Amino acid sequence: MEPAQSEMSILGCSTNGKGHNLGDDKYVPMKTMPEELDTNGTQNARFDDPDGILESEEFLPNGDGTKPMRFTDFEGKTSFGMSVFNLGNAIMGSGILGLAYAMANTGILLFLFLLTVVAVLSCYSIHLLLKSSGIVGIRAYEQLGYRAFGTPGKMAAGIAITLQNIGAMSSYLYIVKSEFPLVIQAFSRADPTADLWYLNGNYLVVMVSIGVILPLALMKQLGYLGYTSGFSLSCMVFFLSAVIYKKFQIPCPFEEFSAANHTVSHQDIHLNITDNHATHDNGLVHEMDDSHCGARMFTMNSQTAYTIPILAFAFVCHPEVLPIYTELRNPTQRRMQHVSNLSILVMYTMYFLAALFGYLTFYGKTETELLHTYSRIDPYDTLILCVRLAVLTAVTLTVPIVLFPVRRALNQMFFASKSFNWLRHVAIAVTLLSFINMLVIFAPNILGIFGVIGATSAPCLIFIFPAIFYIRIVPKEQEPMHSIPKILAACFAGLGVAFMIMSLSFIIIDWTTGSSNSGGGH
Repeated sequence: MEPAQSEMSILGCSTNGKGHNLGDDKYVPMKTMPEELDTNGTQNARFDDPDGILESEEFLPNGDGTKPMRFTDFEGKTSFGMSVFNLGNAIMGSGILGLAYAMANTGILLFLFLLTVVAVLSCYSIHLLLKSSGIVGIRAYEQLGYRAFGTPGKMAAGIAITLQNIGAMSSYLYIVKSEFPLVIQAFSRADPTADLWYLNGNYLVVMVSIGVILPLALMKQLGYLGYTSGFSLSCMVFFLSAVIYKKFQIPCPFEEFSAANHTVSHQDIHLNITDNHATHDNGLVHEMDDSHCGARMFTMNSQTAYTIPILAFAFVCHPEVLPIYTELRNPTQRRMQHVSNLSILVMYTMYFLAALFGYLTFYGKTETELLHTYSRIDPYDTLILCVRLAVLTAVTLTVPIVLFPVRRALNQMFFASKSFNWLRHVAIAVTLLSFINMLVIFAPNILGIFGVIGATSAPCLIFIFPAIFYIRIVPKEQEPMHSIPKILAACFAGLGVAFMIMSLSFIIIDWTTGSSNSGGGH
C-alpha cells in the first residue's frame, strides 16, 4: 500500500489488515449485522464496509482512548502542527473582518462572553463527532449519518456539506472578484474608469481559480495543504498586527479622506474651511465630534441581535474535522480533540484581538467591514493595501480546504462503491470550480440565496447533526437516553434549531426592509 492513499480509497479490508478489491462496478450493499456483546458487556454493531470507510474492530480505540485509531485503508501521515494549520484555515473565514462591528454593537464584555460560549460549544460539538466516530470507526461525516439514520441521514449530511461549502467558496471568490481589482487599482494609481483587463474582476477571479486554487484542489491528500494553510494563517496574523498597529496611529475622532479636496491639495492649494462639524485640510476631513470615542462594556441596540448568528457560525469547520482526523499521524480521539481545541483557541485569540483593536480604533464609527473603515481615512495607505492583499491571499488559500469535503461528500453520495480514480478526482474539482466561477460572474445575486442555505446548513453541521448522530450511535446500554451526556446532546440540538430559526428570521427581515445586517461567520 502506498503511504499516501486517497481521500476516497475504496478498499475492503479483513481483520488481518490485508485488503481485497471490490471492483469498480460491483456494489455491495451496506447492512447491519446482528449485534454482539463485547468483553465489557456493551453492544458493538458489526456491518459490512464496501466503501472502506469503516475501521475493523481491532483498530478501534479502547476505553481510555490511548490506542491509535488506524484506518484499514489509510495510514495518516500529517503531523500535529500541519493538522492544526489545516483546521485553523478551515475555521478562519472572511467573517473576521466583521467582528469589530459585532463588538461595537455588543460591547467588549458581552462580545467576549458570547465568543467564549461559542468557542466552548464548538469544542463540544467536535467532541460529539469524534466520540461517535470512535464508537463505530467511521471517518466520514456522511457515513456517520448513514450509521445513525441510514440513507436519509447520509444524504442529509452530504447535501448540507455540499451546499454550505459551495456557499462559502462562492462568497470567498466573490470577495476576490470585488476586492482584487480595487487593490490593483490603488497600487497602480490607475484610472478607475479605464477599461483595463487587469481591473476586470471577472478575469481576475478566473485567473486566480485556474492559477492558484485548482492546482491545490487537485492534491490527493488534505495534509499536503498544511503549508499553504500555514501561509494563509500568517497572512491573517499580518492583518491582526496591522490592526493593532493602526490603533496607536489613528486618532479618534479620525481624519476622513475627501476625494475632492485631495485633488486640490495635489496642486499645493491649501484649504481651511471650518463649519460646525468638521475642518477640511489637504484632503482630510477632521471630525470634531468625539462623542463616539469611548469604549463600552455592554451595548444593546437594534443591531445587537444580528451579532449572535455571526458569532454562532464563527467557528464553522465541522465538515473538515473527520477528513483531517483521517490523515492525522497516530490518530486517537484525544489527539484529534487537542488539534481541534488548539485550532479553536488560536482562532478565538485572533478573533478577539482583531475585534478589540478594530473597535478601539473607530468605536461607534466601525463599519460592517473593518478594512473599508480604514479606507475612509486613506484609500491609498500602503500598509492597509498590503493587508487587503494578505486577506485576499488568505481567503483564496482557504478555498481548496473547503473544496475537499464537498468532493468527499459527492463521492460518498454518488460513487460510494467506486475505487479512487484520478479522472473523477480532477473532474469533480474542475466542475465545482467552474460552477462556482459562473455563479460569481453571472449571478452574483445568488449569494443572497446562499445566505439562506448557510443559515440552514451551518446549524445542522455544527449543532444538530453531531448531537442527533451521537444520540443514535452511542449504544443505550452504554449511555441511556436519560443519561446526562445524551440530555446535553439533545439540548445542543435544540440550540441549533433556535439558531437556525433566529438566522432565517433576520435574513427575512433584511429582505423585507432592504437592509443587509445579518451574516455568517464565514
